[in-house]
Amino acid sequence: MAKTGDNSKKALIGALNGALADHLALYVKTKSFHWHVAGPRFRDLHLLFDEQAQQILSVVDLIAERVRKNDADTLTSIGAIGKTAQIADEDSTTLDPEKMVEQLRDDNAKLVARLKEVKEAAEEAGDNATSGVVDEWTDFAEERVWFLRQVLR
Repeated sequence: MAKTGDNSKKALIGALNGALADHLALYVKTKSFHWHVAGPRFRDLHLLFDEQAQQILSVVDLIAERVRKNDADTLTSIGAIGKTAQIADEDSTTLDPEKMVEQLRDDNAKLVARLKEVKEAAEEAGDNATSGVVDEWTDFAEERVWFLRQVLR
């Protein structure tokens, strides 16, 4: 990694930990919706939410390892995730399935924006490895937005 100063590296670590927090928060929300969805579209949404939750979780370790490879610390607790995440909690277990899909669509769009911040920070810090892998994470999130948008049509 090119040395471009502590500030750009700190910004990258902050962006990565933000993306980590958002992935963890979105995983929990998506899994909760998977558990609590009900109604005529139960089967399709139950399976879609589970599939998306698995994909979100598959990125968590990769993000944390990018932080560690930059010789920094990751988030360490539920409290740290809550302070850092931009994804809002949803505690209702009776939310309408349409509202679940809308929330997940919007939250995944927030995640895309957060990942674009990671990309910019990685490039600013000269971290080509992070800059390269974040493209795949962004593509995953954009695909989830697309799927959820299509469900709402």
